[in-house]
Amino acid sequence: MARPLSEDLRKRVVRAVDGGMSRRAAAERFGISPASAVRFAREWRESGSTRGKPQGGDQRSHRIEAYRDVILSAIEAKSDLTLIEIAAMLKSERGASFAPSSIWRFLDRHGVTFKKNRARGRAG
Repeated sequence: MARPLSEDLRKRVVRAVDGGMSRRAAAERFGISPASAVRFAREWRESGSTRGKPQGGDQRSHRIEAYRDVILSAIEAKSDLTLIEIAAMLKSERGASFAPSSIWRFLDRHGVTFKKNRARGRAG
């Protein structure tokens, strides 16, 4: 993902547009796309801000967080549930479909781990 353009450049573009230059001419002058000049001018007009919006980050974990109590109580009841079993339980009981990797990230965020006991695997 590209880095956001600097605050200084955004201000210069907005000043040029406010000074009467067209958005397309300002974009050409400062070496940015016309769409960016339009967005900068619109944001300035609507909010008075030239600051860039946050980029990246988690955009979808709120979906699985809605089932936080259900997942954690299921694990509390049976501590050795697999990711696939948790996904199947959510699908059958709640109609919510999640990939095992999403469930793993959820459990990781909440510090839920299951460590195998080495003594269980040894032959007597």
